Amino acid sequence: MARPSIPLGPEPQYEKVVSGYEKFHSSQPFECEWGGVLPELNVAWESWGKLAPNRDNVVLLHTGLSASSHARSQARNPNPGWWEDVVGPGLAIDTDRYHVICTNLIGGCYGSTGPSSTDPATGNPYATDFPILTVRDMVSAQLLLLDHLGIDCLYASVGASLGGMQSLMLGALAPGRVQRVASISAAACSHPQSIAMRFVQRQAVMADPDWNEGRYYGKSFPHRGLRVAREMGTLTYRSGPEWMDRFGRKRAKNEIPRLDEDFQVESYLAYQGDKFCLQYDPNSYLYISKAMDLFDISSENDGPSSSAGDGSWPHLSAIEARTLVIGVKSDILFPVWQQRELARLLEDAEVAVTYVELDSPYGHDTFLIEVDRVGSALRDLLRA
Repeated sequence: MARPSIPLGPEPQYEKVVSGYEKFHSSQPFECEWGGVLPELNVAWESWGKLAPNRDNVVLLHTGLSASSHARSQARNPNPGWWEDVVGPGLAIDTDRYHVICTNLIGGCYGSTGPSSTDPATGNPYATDFPILTVRDMVSAQLLLLDHLGIDCLYASVGASLGGMQSLMLGALAPGRVQRVASISAAACSHPQSIAMRFVQRQAVMADPDWNEGRYYGKSFPHRGLRVAREMGTLTYRSGPEWMDRFGRKRAKNEIPRLDEDFQVESYLAYQGDKFCLQYDPNSYLYISKAMDLFDISSENDGPSSSAGDGSWPHLSAIEARTLVIGVKSDILFPVWQQRELARLLEDAEVAVTYVELDSPYGHDTFLIEVDRVGSALRDLLRA
């Protein structure tokens, strides 16, 4: 019997965004969780849909590691966004009903303050003088933006992957400021396998001689290291069954075998790596992936805040919002057992939680590809 074919699905829309966003500027020093202070802060953001007079229809989107604020096309940037088929009029996150905001997380390179930003104290890029970041820092910056916009309480907080971590963190850090939380392919904490995967990706970047301890701005760019890091990352975003169905053992050319790009799957990985090198800052990749490793709201006694003994470390039990957890059986970066664990921990904390498990061949990228199934679960949450 022939094996059923897996539809290819679209490739994720992660493009370099250089215009079309708004920028919130804070001139107040921003203290980072693990030490270090940013003397000023920029947060890039975009929005869609009309804000209700009482400002109670806001949905905040949180991005993954390499996405920008451009979740959907808009007048100032008509290019398709990374969630074009989920956010919009009549779609799962319906901009006829909700005012949707998406930010570029701090540490990034698409408008928000990050390692490539200018340090006002020196006039040069921060580079690796940039402080270590956490998911809590990212959410704290978003809360500053919401304060600036006069938004006291979110209708919903929605995110996938690192975005799901941020969504959970917001629910725990500011429980009175959000009514609904959605976490897609995230976790209550990073487990050793995912930490190890991101570690070797960072090592690839830092092993490139052109990385130069992070001080490569205006010099030779560490393309080779970032390319390999992205190739390794791409392996964790999709699944083995999809690779087999999509590429099998097909070779790129019917020639004598080569040591480099010989099979079609190798050419695909090389293409993804080369494309990413032109779109993303390597230092941002290092800092943001490290923030993912440090994430843990499953324990009440982990992180720098816990040493003060004041109970200020965010924990899942603090979440008051109705919560949706979506897991994918083929996800190897955030395995489905972590989604089940997250749902159980929320239930144990007496949080109103709905767990949805998808059987999809697309692995971690399912939220970008199976938009109808993911969108259906989100629609149910938003209507609850």
